[in-house]
Amino acid sequence: MGPAHAARQARHHRHAARQPGLNPPRHSLTLTKSRYRAAHGQQFPTPRIAWLLAVPAAALLLFPPPALGSYSAEREAAQRAAQGVGTFPALPSGNPVELTLGQFTSRAIYDSGRSLSGRTVRMTGFVTRGDNGTWYLARLLITCCAADASTYKIRIKGADAPVNDTWVTVTGTWHPKGKLGSEEAWPPVLDATAVKTVKQPDNPYERR
Repeated sequence: MGPAHAARQARHHRHAARQPGLNPPRHSLTLTKSRYRAAHGQQFPTPRIAWLLAVPAAALLLFPPPALGSYSAEREAAQRAAQGVGTFPALPSGNPVELTLGQFTSRAIYDSGRSLSGRTVRMTGFVTRGDNGTWYLARLLITCCAADASTYKIRIKGADAPVNDTWVTVTGTWHPKGKLGSEEAWPPVLDATAVKTVKQPDNPYERR
């Protein structure tokens, strides 16, 4: 290949380099990337935004919400698990029998064997007041966390109402009412023989 042929090839390459579309300028590449990101919704959070998103999660760890109180208890769960009427196992011997509010409620409303009859029971919960001087011993039931809490509450008769949200231990006997398994049986009633103020338990919730 002679010098003349080499010169012709060099001129051809320079001409091709100047043709539009073959070698787009650098700013075109930048615009193409911008359009791609806009079309595909591609966004990259800055470190500042990522830090702001982490703040709420950190706040929940450092400052957990307080235990739900009488206000939540007033929003009584509209739906309670339908256990159905049946016979429950006998209670342990001796009085008083320590029960959770859930255990007492289940037996009072659904136990056809009337295992609570003639027994003295003792339960701990917080006070929530109703109308006309009525008051209830209450406890919150959670399955997973406080956000899914529902309420057990037992009407207390025969004792003056303590201050709202006070934690107390109540001793007394079951006061039957309504037909088993019916709405009239809810909430169950306890005739109190003793009410003692206590400290809030380390775990204020009952679990399913």
